[in-house]
Amino acid sequence: MTHPTSIKAMSPHVTPRGAHDGISFREFVGLIAAMMAMAALVIDTMLPALPAIGSALGVADENKRQLIITAFLLGFGAAQLVYGSISDRFGRRPILLFGITAYVVFSAGAAVASNFETLLLFRVLQGVAVAATRVVTVSVVRHCYGGRQMARVMSLAFMVFLAVPVLAPSIGQFFLLFLPWRGLFWVLTGYGLIVVTWIGTRLPETLHPEYRRPIDFSSVFSAISRALTTRQAVGYMLAQTVIQSALYGFLNSVEQIFADSFHAARLMPTVFAAIAGMMAVAAMINSRIVERLGTRRVSHTAILGFVTIELTHFGIAFSGHETIITFALCQAAAMFCFGLSMANFGAIAMEPMAEIAGTAASVQGFTTTVGGAVLGFGIGQSFDGTSLPMTAGFAAAGVLALVIVLITEGGRLFHPRMGS
Repeated sequence: MTHPTSIKAMSPHVTPRGAHDGISFREFVGLIAAMMAMAALVIDTMLPALPAIGSALGVADENKRQLIITAFLLGFGAAQLVYGSISDRFGRRPILLFGITAYVVFSAGAAVASNFETLLLFRVLQGVAVAATRVVTVSVVRHCYGGRQMARVMSLAFMVFLAVPVLAPSIGQFFLLFLPWRGLFWVLTGYGLIVVTWIGTRLPETLHPEYRRPIDFSSVFSAISRALTTRQAVGYMLAQTVIQSALYGFLNSVEQIFADSFHAARLMPTVFAAIAGMMAVAAMINSRIVERLGTRRVSHTAILGFVTIELTHFGIAFSGHETIITFALCQAAAMFCFGLSMANFGAIAMEPMAEIAGTAASVQGFTTTVGGAVLGFGIGQSFDGTSLPMTAGFAAAGVLALVIVLITEGGRLFHPRMGS
């Protein structure tokens, strides 16, 4: 099966205003990746700056610095409930323009924050603004592609945007060589301006007129109820939530693990890049195999691999044999499995939600992000100077995700549940 050379070939509703041809497939993937990368940039560029921020704003408790990450994630997750409904009513494009413009304003506010509490407030608001990209991006892809094609588009976008977490800590550390930590927020402000300009000039409206839904209680309740009662959607949403908590636990803990456990803070960006790079490799491989093998076969194999790797890693840490090499190898292998599972879990969860894609994406985004952030914060707060709490959290998340998938599929892996 060949992919279309433009989105116009998929839908007559997605021709850019003033353009003669539809936005190309490559540009579409690039723009989707750029929007998806915004959240990763806001999180990962901060990692090497956490000690400087804590010192400048008088944060003595090292674990408390993790709130800089979690505050963003909570705003990012909570706001997704709102964006789904309003994007189903008013369309995808205006909501994206509003959200990213607000992100630019709040990033500038964070750059001039005078105390830790004010910074956390702007971090929450940054999350609220960027949440528009999480909900609307998935909806845009869902309305242009479906099934394995959707998984392929998401995987290609993941391949591009996953370069961001690979490079972001190094980018942050680079700017910290000649800018204060506040300069990172000005860099994020500039990136937001670029993306909002790209959307404003190139992205058409993709919401089909027949899919527009009025904002009223009964309509919203009906859509949310469907999103929360469809077995396939709920099961894979919950599996995403617990497996994502492992990632957030890693983000909360990684700077302290390298600084306090391994006494190798300078190596953090390099090793982090190698670990995150495995997610990019997984996304690239997934884009090539998912249409042939199917989303379930790939993701179920990946979650089994994730569980095996993290139980092994926990055993190494528990036995006292953890080194920076074992940490890097085990985490890289686990992130490879994470990358194979997450895009496919999301595609499976969204597959039965075409008519309410915006609301469904918002419900799923809220649950996976807020739930994952809370669980991940718990993993991070358990940091005791070693990698043991994080490895235990990863192993528990993997096992629970596997159990949820088994329940969702009626005990049957690699193929759809009987009767679905």
